[in-house]
Parts: sequence; structure tokens; C-alpha cells
Amino acid sequence: MKEKIKVFLIEDEEFDVERVRKTISLLPDEIEITDVVSDGAAAVAKVEKDPLANDVIIMDFQIAGGLMGEELIRKIKSIRPSIQIIVITKMTMNINDFDFANALLNAGAFWFCTKYPADVTEYIYQPTDFILSIKNAASAAKLEEEKRKSDSSLEKNIIEKLDEKQIIGVSAPMVYLKQQIEQYAPSDANVLIIGESGTGKEIVANNIHLKSGRRFNSFVAINCGSLPSELVESELFGYEKGAFTGANKDKKGLLETADNGTVFLDEIGEMPLSSQAKLLRFLEQGELEKIGRTGKKIVDVRVIAATNKDLKQEVKKKNFREDLYYRLSVVPVYIPPLRDRREDIEVLTDYFFSFFSRKMNRFVPTISRGAKNILLNSEWPGNIRELKSVVQRLMLLNKKELSDMDVRFSLGMYPSLGEGKGELEDLFDQDNIQELKIIKDIVYRKYIRFVLQHSKNDSDAAKKLGVAPSNFFRLCQQLGIK
Repeated sequence: MKEKIKVFLIEDEEFDVERVRKTISLLPDEIEITDVVSDGAAAVAKVEKDPLANDVIIMDFQIAGGLMGEELIRKIKSIRPSIQIIVITKMTMNINDFDFANALLNAGAFWFCTKYPADVTEYIYQPTDFILSIKNAASAAKLEEEKRKSDSSLEKNIIEKLDEKQIIGVSAPMVYLKQQIEQYAPSDANVLIIGESGTGKEIVANNIHLKSGRRFNSFVAINCGSLPSELVESELFGYEKGAFTGANKDKKGLLETADNGTVFLDEIGEMPLSSQAKLLRFLEQGELEKIGRTGKKIVDVRVIAATNKDLKQEVKKKNFREDLYYRLSVVPVYIPPLRDRREDIEVLTDYFFSFFSRKMNRFVPTISRGAKNILLNSEWPGNIRELKSVVQRLMLLNKKELSDMDVRFSLGMYPSLGEGKGELEDLFDQDNIQELKIIKDIVYRKYIRFVLQHSKNDSDAAKKLGVAPSNFFRLCQQLGIK
């Protein structure tokens, strides 16, 4: 059986109460009056006590008790914004007062009508229109309530995401960074995040997105350094079916996927010059130049870019377009390396120990003072990502107490293989035997850093190691290098 529409009536004249009842009584199985009050203060008290008790409120504009009209409408709507209010009044009987009507609607009324003259005893207003307005108001209330619940659920989801991606740090640079995010997030200005690998540029980009008006829409990330140069354009802009050999179907680019949201271009300094020109045109006009498409498509995205390079120097070297640099760096945000904000190291270490303790269902180990000093005084070339990997490695040891040796080994402070008998003996310590995975990670990490030091860029290092750029990037992430 269909649930009845519940109506709350606010009317101080018994004659008009009866006329409203008679009008509604034409559909007794669909609409019912649950309660009647004769003054505004009593009406507000009823709504405060049970905001969801009714679907629609019908109220006389001039009600007893002082609280009336637009003020009463606003008060009720402040308690439950989704409730719909129909106003009945004598004030518009002989006039067409559009200002009065607009004032009612601006205050939050759903609809209003002029009461029939007193000699009409059967109905308060034309029955069909009056009943239809109640039905429409009930539908609107239901939709608004569902939207409110949906928005509330989305907001809760955003809060959970922000908690997962919180920026950890108590140092002055990090306090300033958080202030910048709060200040710039609500705008649509392009942001350029500058910082070494592993400082948390994507987390900062996520925070900007989640605190912006675009937070309910997509956040799409692409690492420009992990893609072969010939694929950057098709990934960003997409292509039409038949645009080139192998294009068997339309492909939506990441910029189009992020429409009304945010796109994060990590390692923007690795983007080929040809793609830079196309990105610049997009930033200037908002038009997608999809490969194989003759027409234009407008999309609305906010662009956040990140780099670990000095783009000003790259501009001087002709590796990066100057006009694109200025387009991207409307709001420059700098994340200092971990070694320049050592007061954050202990805070981050405690956070990651707590994080992996929950994830692995293990107790947080105690750390000797010497071991803690090693962590605090390390240079952390891989920054926060490296620190997170080290803490995870320490948790994998599953020890109640961590020694200086445990921390040194997890940091990669081990003898260089093959550089002396004594050093090899130190590595093969029977009292500190490590899992094979940890040994492999340590060797990989050291060798990859060595290759990076002797390569032009990530792509060059990947080529020397004989791996695809995307696989190389993932490996660096796993090892806490990138």
C-alpha cells in the first residue's frame, strides 16, 4: 500500500483549518493532516522535536504568536532544509504582488496560493491545483532528503579519504604547506608542486582536490615519466577509432575522463616537447585535440602538475616550454626534502609504525635510543617514501625490540658486496639473518640508485637496466626510491 503524504498544518483560524481539511479530503487514501497548530513558536517546537515526522507543511502567512511569514519559513527550513512549505494567504487576494511572491520563494517556500473568499466554505483553494501542489511538494521533499543523505555519505567518504591521505608534519615548512592547501584548494587555479622524489607530491595533489569544489568528481593521475613518449598524447587526449593502425575503438583520454574533476600530471618535466605544445593549447582554450577527431571538445578540468626537476633550468636548456611553465605554475607549492625538516622524521616514523601495526596486526616494537638516532640522522634520499619502506621492513622483522643493527640493515647500511673479506663477514651475520626478500630489496635499491646516478633520466636508467619505463617506475616505488 502506498504510504500517505503527511501534512503539518499551521493555521490560527478554525474556519480555514476546516476548509483545508475538506480540500484534502478529496484524496483521503493519499494525503493526511497529522497535526494542526495555531502559532509559529509552537510549529517550530514541533518540527524541532521530530524533523522527519511530515513531508509537507501548509502554513498561513499571517499566523498568531509573533513568529510568522518569511521569518517562520526560514526558521523551519533551518531545522530541516528538505521540508517543503506551501503558504496560504489572504494578502494577495486583490493584487498581483510579484515582490511578495519572490520574497516567499526566496525564503524557502515551495508554493503559495490565495485563499478563497470567506463565502466559499467548501475549499481553501481550487482543489485540483492545491492537491497537485501537495503531491509535487512531497516528491520534492523526498528528492531533497535523498540528495541530502547522498551528499552526507559523499562528505563522509571525503573525510575518510583525507584521513587516509593526511599530510604528516609539525615543522614550519609543513605548517605553511598545509596553509597553502587550505588557501588555494577552493580555487580552480593550476598548481605546480615542486619537490624531490618521495616527498609526497601526489598526496598534496589529492589534498588540494579533496578540499576543492571538485571533490565529488574524478581525480585522475598520470606519471609522465612512466610512459613512452609516443603514448603520452594518446593517454592524455585519447583517440578516435581508425586514427592509426591498431586503433580499433574510440579511447577516452585522461583529460576527458577527469571532466569536472582534477588531473594530476606527475613528473611533468619528462613530458615530450610535442606533447607540451598540445597541453598548452588545452590549458589556454579548454579544447581537447583528440587524435583522429576533426571537431573540438570542451572539458572542464583543474590541472595539478608535479616535478622533481628545476623547470626554470629545463626552460633554459630548451627541454621545457617557458609559456607552459608559467601556465602550470599559477600557484607554485614547494615540499622540502625530509633532511631539511628533521623534526618531522620522528612524527612520520611513529605514524608509519602505527599504520603497519594495524595493517599487519602486530605490536609496535620498541626502538633503542641509538636506533632512533640513526633514523633521525639519516639523509633520506628517498624521503618519506623511503622512510615508509624502512618502517615496513622493520615491522617485517617481527621483533619486540629493534636494535641499531636492525635499523642500519633496513636503511641499506651494509657492506658493499665484494669489497673486502671483513665486510662480507659482516653481511653474513649468523645472529642477524635476514629474509631473502629483504636482502634482494637492499641489493636492488643500492644498484638502481647507482644506475640513476650515472644516467640522464629515469628513461635512460630503465633502458640501461633492460626494463620498460613503467616497470622501472613501479620497481622504484616498491623500493622506496621514487
